[in-house]
Amino acid sequence: MELGIDLGTANTVVSHGRRGILYDEPTVMLLRSGRSRRERVLAVGHEAADLLGRTPAGLAAVRPLDDGVVTDLETARTYLRSVLHKAGRRGWSPGVRAVIGVPVGSTALEHRAVLEAAEEAGIRPVTALDESIAGAIGCGIDPLERRVHMVVDVGGGTAETAAFCFGGVLAHRTSKLAGNEMTLAVARYVREQHQLHVGELEAEALKIRAGDELDGPLVVQGRDAVTGRPRLATVQPAEVADAVRPVTDDIVRTLSACLDDLAPQAIADVMAEGVLLFGGSSQVPGFSTELERSLGLPVKLAEEPLTCVAEGAARALRNRRLLAAYGRS
Repeated sequence: MELGIDLGTANTVVSHGRRGILYDEPTVMLLRSGRSRRERVLAVGHEAADLLGRTPAGLAAVRPLDDGVVTDLETARTYLRSVLHKAGRRGWSPGVRAVIGVPVGSTALEHRAVLEAAEEAGIRPVTALDESIAGAIGCGIDPLERRVHMVVDVGGGTAETAAFCFGGVLAHRTSKLAGNEMTLAVARYVREQHQLHVGELEAEALKIRAGDELDGPLVVQGRDAVTGRPRLATVQPAEVADAVRPVTDDIVRTLSACLDDLAPQAIADVMAEGVLLFGGSSQVPGFSTELERSLGLPVKLAEEPLTCVAEGAARALRNRRLLAAYGRS
């Protein structure tokens, strides 16, 4: 079995080269602590995320990754094993080969932690591949070409840009501000401007719905900041764009600096083709417009911005030259 895995801070996607997407759910795990002090997994994905902010005593909904990297090896291993078994409803079996995405700005120690967690979860052999490269492959770009390509990947924990050509990364930048900070900005805006406390799930849903370019107002529910009673409020998509703008401005400012490290001929290649944008937070209102303005280059959104990293990782398994050039082990 050959799989491509996008182990993101906010979402995990598992793709099979022929069967397509096997798993696409939030990167959340629900645990119960027993008398033996060993934590037992009760749920992963949507089932676990549904309990964020409403977890009963004795249970904990945890996110195994922080800013796109593994912070606790045992938790990550347990999570990956649970994801593989859940994806197995559509054909997973022991003896998995996989390419797993890692942030382009991750250190050797950080990507080694991802590989060790995957190996201990039963994935052997496993190769790490920069998420920017994997996403490009998933969108039909050949990173071995002599032409320079530039991509921007905006996830939940990190936002990154990378320029690459002929088997090597020419320049990259990473921002630790990303989708999670945008969600917090939306929740803060609703609290300050509409006097309504909303949970993480509600703020995330509002951010996503606003990105769908709906014409009418969006209805959000929460707890009134004054009375403490449940209440509904209407929020315009433009308000969401205003709420996240300080975060997106900081992200774009960091990512745009990638151009400073490129030679004129490399920039000419990017100008001719444009910058490819993908990732779970790439559709946030106003982000692509601000990115295009700051870079001074055309920006186009990937057709499958949420799954292209996993799909590209799965395709990379069949290209030994590509893995030899860009793979990490």
